Amino acid sequence: MQTLFTDKGKELYDDTDRIPWQEHPRPLLRRDDFLNLCGWWDFSVLENGSVTDTGYDRIRVPFPPESALSGIGRHFSEGASLIYEKKITLPKGFRKDVVLLHIDGADQHVTVYINGNEAGSHDGGYSHFTLDISEYGDSFTLRLVTSDDLRDTTEPYGKQRLKRGGMWYTPFSGIWQPVWIESVPEKYVKTLRVETDMEKASIDTKDPSFCGTIEVITPDGPKEYPLSSGKAVICPDGPRLWSPDDPYLYHFTLRTDSGDTVHSYFALREISIRVVSGMRRLVLNGRPYFFNGLLDQGYYSDGLCTPASPSMYERDIQTARSLGFNTLRKHLKVEPDLFYSACDRLGMIVFQDMVNNGRYSFLSDTLLPNIGFREKKDFGPASTPEEMSVFLQRM
Repeated sequence: MQTLFTDKGKELYDDTDRIPWQEHPRPLLRRDDFLNLCGWWDFSVLENGSVTDTGYDRIRVPFPPESALSGIGRHFSEGASLIYEKKITLPKGFRKDVVLLHIDGADQHVTVYINGNEAGSHDGGYSHFTLDISEYGDSFTLRLVTSDDLRDTTEPYGKQRLKRGGMWYTPFSGIWQPVWIESVPEKYVKTLRVETDMEKASIDTKDPSFCGTIEVITPDGPKEYPLSSGKAVICPDGPRLWSPDDPYLYHFTLRTDSGDTVHSYFALREISIRVVSGMRRLVLNGRPYFFNGLLDQGYYSDGLCTPASPSMYERDIQTARSLGFNTLRKHLKVEPDLFYSACDRLGMIVFQDMVNNGRYSFLSDTLLPNIGFREKKDFGPASTPEEMSVFLQRM
């Protein structure tokens, strides 16, 4: 079957030397330097205990092997081990005290080997994984072994199905989000929890030993606030509220006394439920708001779950905004952080689904409940002409 390429995908596919996804993957916890490991990796497959001759010896990360942009374009047997390998040399001057390996998405299980030794593992295809690899020096061989089995319905699978068609999409496996390395001081910020309302932002590093400063860029210029016991409260004068019509973001830089510096941002806004004119309504910044939205599946013809470039997120969002939509329901998929950052910048509200697992039946889970059959007692056979008539009317 011929691949339907997007324009960005065709450019990438034709340019085998291009490194995809060069943007910093973590916009809410961004440091100045990082080492992007996207691009070509050595690749092999282990099926039924032996290496399979796939006809391919390399793969382009971060695209799943089922996609055309990976350079492979096929699905391997369920439970197969996909083996990614790459020789890494840290740039001169890159290393600080701690070296961190980040795997932002690998479906479903991943085990990390460095120089042949197991260094760590992670379960969960839609969550980030970070591993301290400081002990392995500045040059090493990195091997990532992933496995996925859609037959195991206890694992989240979303819209994936082995046999695509109807509402089901082509399955994906292996690495599907960026892999990258950063180096940080011995004492570094691991997380930033930011809670906001219409007046203030509360920033929490979840480490009470941190002290330092936070410089916030406001409409009136930069302002500095103290970071004490790992926390800070930012109360801008004349707060500028975020909305789809004015998606203003307060960018800030956090500097700790331990020598760590991270960049992030927040938006002042509040979504709540209030009684308005006698009815409960969803309100934005204290006022009733019509959330005019689309169901966003997040699949692409050439990269499947991963677009050729994060700029395609921006284009999709801008197109939806130009058509009058202000909301996306992200359907059964958790996107890379760059998607949500683009929504923040471009004025798009996101209603986020969780990725489902479990068995699914169109008849019992969708069709019958939609026509009124919601309990087991409703599923009894129609024993009289009257009951059959009622059943047909509900159909």
